[in-house]
Amino acid sequence: MSAFRTSADGLLRYRNRGDLADRIAERIGHNVGAAERRSWDRSLAVLGQDLVDAGLGQVEVLVEYQLPLTSKRIDVVLAGTHPRVGGDSYVVVELKQWSRVESYEGSARLVLVEHASGPRLHPGVQVEDYCEYLTDFLGVLSHGRSPIAGVAYLHNAVDRDVADLYEREPTELSRIFTGQRRGQFLDHLRSHLAPASGAAAADRFLTSSVRPSRHLLSYAAAELKERTHFTLLDEQRLAYELVLHAVERARSADRKSVVVVSGGPGSGKSVIALSVLGELARQQRAVMHTTGSRSFTQTLRRYAGKGSTRLRNLFGYFNSFMAAERNGLDVLICDEAHRIRETSVNRFTPRATRDRARPQIDELIAAARVPVFLLDEHQVVKPGELGNVEVISAHAKKLDLDVELVSLHDQFRCGGSDAYEGWVLDLLGLDGGEPSVWAGDGRFDLRVVGSPQEMEAFLREKQSAGETARMSAGYCWPWSDPRRDESLVPDVQVGDWARPWNVKSDRSVGEAPGSAFWATDPHGFGQVGCVYTAQGFEYEWSGVIIGPDLVARDGRLVTQRAESRDPAFRSRKALGDAEADRLIRNTYKVLMTRGMRGTLLYSTDAETRDWLRSLVRVERGLETIYERAARPPTV
Repeated sequence: MSAFRTSADGLLRYRNRGDLADRIAERIGHNVGAAERRSWDRSLAVLGQDLVDAGLGQVEVLVEYQLPLTSKRIDVVLAGTHPRVGGDSYVVVELKQWSRVESYEGSARLVLVEHASGPRLHPGVQVEDYCEYLTDFLGVLSHGRSPIAGVAYLHNAVDRDVADLYEREPTELSRIFTGQRRGQFLDHLRSHLAPASGAAAADRFLTSSVRPSRHLLSYAAAELKERTHFTLLDEQRLAYELVLHAVERARSADRKSVVVVSGGPGSGKSVIALSVLGELARQQRAVMHTTGSRSFTQTLRRYAGKGSTRLRNLFGYFNSFMAAERNGLDVLICDEAHRIRETSVNRFTPRATRDRARPQIDELIAAARVPVFLLDEHQVVKPGELGNVEVISAHAKKLDLDVELVSLHDQFRCGGSDAYEGWVLDLLGLDGGEPSVWAGDGRFDLRVVGSPQEMEAFLREKQSAGETARMSAGYCWPWSDPRRDESLVPDVQVGDWARPWNVKSDRSVGEAPGSAFWATDPHGFGQVGCVYTAQGFEYEWSGVIIGPDLVARDGRLVTQRAESRDPAFRSRKALGDAEADRLIRNTYKVLMTRGMRGTLLYSTDAETRDWLRSLVRVERGLETIYERAARPPTV
């Protein structure tokens, strides 16, 4: 795992030499701003001196430790020996330079910080979540073999200026100390760490095996039926708490508000949605989860709602609220909100209803006291999809509604590699960047293969070993109906290799699952998925066939809309070339960010394959040691 590592004595030596920030930045390998460097110089110097004064100079200090399977970093993990039981002992430290803090509208979990905009997460909640996440995912902490404690240290603060923080009952995972309580802080450290070398404990922590991340659908079922808890971190937890706070505010003050959560693939949007859904359902609130994706909604109904009509009815579609009662729900969760369309009208809409149609965004906002939108603006892949932060916020403000915005910056898919997501954005030219070389970051496996046969063989081996794997492709081949004998037509042809697309309808064809279940049913392996069936889902290993609609020419990718077989791309009058270009790039962005451990790329164009090989020059392969994978769920 990635972290800058030294002893407490070493920390002070680096500080005294004046190169502490340089050494940390060099180790963690990303661009570091001046503010972050100042924060390290100030806060780590204080912590290092406290450890030495406590007689703990040999304790190992892991700075900017990257949590497993995420891009989120913890300020400090202290590793050593427990003074009473003698085993490994760890203390997670969240360092805050805050001086003044007060509760946000009476909340025990949200706070306002002087000179900072908007509510923040209570630091005790933040560090407690870190400890729970580590316990969930690190093998070295399983079964309680190694004690772990959590503290938030506000070394610039005095008690009276942060008194509201103490209203929340502390636990061993969420203690709060100010500079005024430095003596208590030193005693607390000595109660968890002995004055001895922590090197061996740090070795075991940094080389620990990692439990595979639980699949979203397994979590959905557990959240709604078994009431299990999924640990949300930082902005994820902030979004969750803001929704629950807005619900209580709407009830007590009759004040309607809108929450908008934006984030890239794998940032945790759907986990937030399902966590909110589960909690509010348990509180007997009127709540629904909706999407614009038939595949996603049908799959949630199948997994999370299995055996319960009540649970199945919690999942609906964006176009189901044309005639809904205004504020009839407490909360309407709009997941995958980038798929919101201009109106809910379709060919089945009665004429009388069609004539009264409103914008779909207006229907969704009107349906609940607290509408919640979760979206990724780079996942708009269909003409007519218009959900983005600006459109939703502007519509809400036009209605004179409060809008809470939360941006999720961290990555919980793709092995937690935000470097990989950034590489994909640059490759596809979606954020103004230029294509760059992928040398690897130890967290995600990226390969370019020479044939679809090579790709399929690799993925089949992973699937047979109990991991999940799928192949997908750009929409560059015809998509035939099943034959009369109930077999699928192998439409996706590359040389002498051919496979069928996923099933068109929700009905299974032979052993091939219906389209909604291609990504989750083990029998989906063997068909090639399209973006409409892959979007919203994840699997450990992803193979992506890049068709002739996206090729490399003169050192960059260019789109060729004429090669697309998507019916929506036929009319240039209905869909301009610039919009088609954006949708094709977004399509491959979606497909290339489904994998949790690795992605294999193959292009049908030889020049593009060579160009991709020139960019993928791996020097640092996958380093995460996973515990043995469990078999994927079957239905």
